[in-house]
Amino acid sequence: MRELFTTIGTRYLIAILNLALIFINAKVLGVEGVGLVGLILATVGIATMFCGILAGNTIVYFMNRYSMQAVFLPSYCWTPVGAGIACGCMAILGVFPEGYVLDIYILSILTSLVTANSRFLLGKNHIFGFNLTFVLQGGLLFFTLLFLYYGLKIQNVTAYLWGMYFTNGIAFLVSLFLLLPFLNKKEADPRKGRSQHALLQEMFAYGLWGSADNIAEILTTRLNYFLIKQFAGLGSVGLLDAGTKMSESVWHINRSIGFITYSHIAQTHNHEEQKQITLRFFKLTFCAVTLATGCILLIPEWIYTDYLFSNEFAGMRNVITGLSAGIIALACNSILCQYFTGSGQIRYSAGSSFVGLISLLGSGYLLIPHYGVFGSAISSSIAFCTMLAFSMIIFCWRTKARPKDFLISKENVKLVLRKLRLTHDSDQS
Repeated sequence: MRELFTTIGTRYLIAILNLALIFINAKVLGVEGVGLVGLILATVGIATMFCGILAGNTIVYFMNRYSMQAVFLPSYCWTPVGAGIACGCMAILGVFPEGYVLDIYILSILTSLVTANSRFLLGKNHIFGFNLTFVLQGGLLFFTLLFLYYGLKIQNVTAYLWGMYFTNGIAFLVSLFLLLPFLNKKEADPRKGRSQHALLQEMFAYGLWGSADNIAEILTTRLNYFLIKQFAGLGSVGLLDAGTKMSESVWHINRSIGFITYSHIAQTHNHEEQKQITLRFFKLTFCAVTLATGCILLIPEWIYTDYLFSNEFAGMRNVITGLSAGIIALACNSILCQYFTGSGQIRYSAGSSFVGLISLLGSGYLLIPHYGVFGSAISSSIAFCTMLAFSMIIFCWRTKARPKDFLISKENVKLVLRKLRLTHDSDQS
């Protein structure tokens, strides 16, 4: 329980800094600059998902089945290949922001290596190192950009890219240093006799499903950026990006819970235990994310236009309102998908993401041309709710769970209070 709260606390610290950075970027870069940064980050995110075939959650899964040393080299070698394939595909499709191809490729490799290191640390239950990597990658960006924007007076998108290079570089070096003791320690391989080629085949078979899942998910969360740019221009992308990131700030909760959920599920082969872990964290996620989303919805429009952003960002509250139901749904869905991936049923997680992507494309092409940014937000919520419905149906089918098992009971509340009391008592002693 302590590691969970530590991870959530770390994520929320970064979330606060990221929120502050959203406001600063809006003041410094303007709505079109924010839109361009949003497009760059969206393309980097897509490329990183390709790298995640061998450098994402695949690492945690196979670390518990092979040795760390056996998994390390394939994960590292794949990142430039995966980034190259992704960037090549996006170049052919013409979705790259003009003039930023090389930056996107390099940042994709760098962020993927940081992700790989964090997964190795998580697989070793090095929660401090895992959280520190995230703090350096996310939190350091805030202070770096403050220095670039106001210290060096470099107030453009180039400064943002420099900040990304610096912070991801530091995060990579520190996380690699934390991994060195584990890399230098000889581990027994539970599957001796299996060749490296056999391991690669197994990792790719698992990772391709995971990558398909992640790519479909990030397309579901970011494809609207490209649709909005096509129908309404770069300024509308900036408004959508700002509203999306305000809403998504609550996802730090479910991502923190999700990492712990995945790690626990991957480390046990008891199906009933995996089921109960999932249901427990699902309920925790729903309560925490709903509460946080409700707080954001209470913020009036004038706060955004007069204080946090500028008049260029009028309509922000409508975007957040349209996204709110989907934000809660996707947060809960992520816990179910962690169950699927952690228990080796990753095809169902991929299925959920593809169902959401199809739903987004259909609703987006219907709503965005008529309702603009608000239509984009609504289409995202429809897609995320569709994903959750699909995952719940599959989860109930595979585990024999009932719909009422997802509801919060008195026993759940008592258990949480008991855990908190025990944690408090141990801190006092």
